[in-house]
Amino acid sequence: MIVKQKIWALRVVILLTVGLLSVKAMANFQSLNDFGENPGNLTASYYKTSLPNNALVVLLHGCVQNGEQLAKKSGFYQLAQANRFSLVIPQQNHKNNIKDCFNWFSPQDTSRNSGELKSIVNMVKHVAKNIEQPRVFVVGLSAGGAMATSLLSQYPSMFEAGAIVAGLPFPCADNLTKAISCMRNGPSQTPKELAEQVKKLNKAEQTNWPSISIWTGSKDQVVNPINSQYLAKQWLFLIGQKSHPNVTHEKGYKRSLWESNGQAKVELVELEHLGHGLPVNPEQMYGGEEGSFILKSPLSSALEITEFWQL
Repeated sequence: MIVKQKIWALRVVILLTVGLLSVKAMANFQSLNDFGENPGNLTASYYKTSLPNNALVVLLHGCVQNGEQLAKKSGFYQLAQANRFSLVIPQQNHKNNIKDCFNWFSPQDTSRNSGELKSIVNMVKHVAKNIEQPRVFVVGLSAGGAMATSLLSQYPSMFEAGAIVAGLPFPCADNLTKAISCMRNGPSQTPKELAEQVKKLNKAEQTNWPSISIWTGSKDQVVNPINSQYLAKQWLFLIGQKSHPNVTHEKGYKRSLWESNGQAKVELVELEHLGHGLPVNPEQMYGGEEGSFILKSPLSSALEITEFWQL
């Protein structure tokens, strides 16, 4: 009887400890306030470890998603804890978009120094100013992925690298009708035309374009996978990469990697039989867990992307 009581007491202690740790983990997300002008009317939270490295990752959620939940289910939050990098998590306002999508097709929200894009940039600058020599990265899913390409295209000098999951090139659309067409059929522009449009938005001397990792599922019925292929080709035009990629075929996916001077510059990961969502592999540590638009896959995109970024 005494032994049973001791075991029961031990279980209670364990449960209480786990509960306290869970509450503490939740509390590690802090509201990001007073980050400056907020023309996009967005909110945000951030995560910062006690001994951070100088990497700062911006995570942009997809439609009908909560950014903090995406951070945890994707594995990015756990990787931030393990590798001691910071996270900034912008959150769309329901008043801006009924499905909580970032308005990646709206010129007022994707133009430099305007709307949602400027709000996100101000968030990044606010957090980065407290990090010595910050290295800034951005990753986005779906509408968040399209918004991430806007950031990389409009503010290339701000970011060291990016990752686009089930997203679209910029500028693919400037209104809702064109956005739906682009999602279904791909861009109306050629990859070279897309690259030239982005070049015009930046200074002629801009040569140091961010590296980019691009992810798509062959069965994506929401965003046509051709968008990821166009984005890869667009970025190759931007960086002036003409060499052929190193292509590897593994069970369930194909990876194409373009390198320059031994550094990975463009990566395209095409996953077989995967629908619209962010790939996770729950069998791996920090590999994520399944959820809404978070899909089981042979690869964990969070693990692979942070490795591509060398975090």
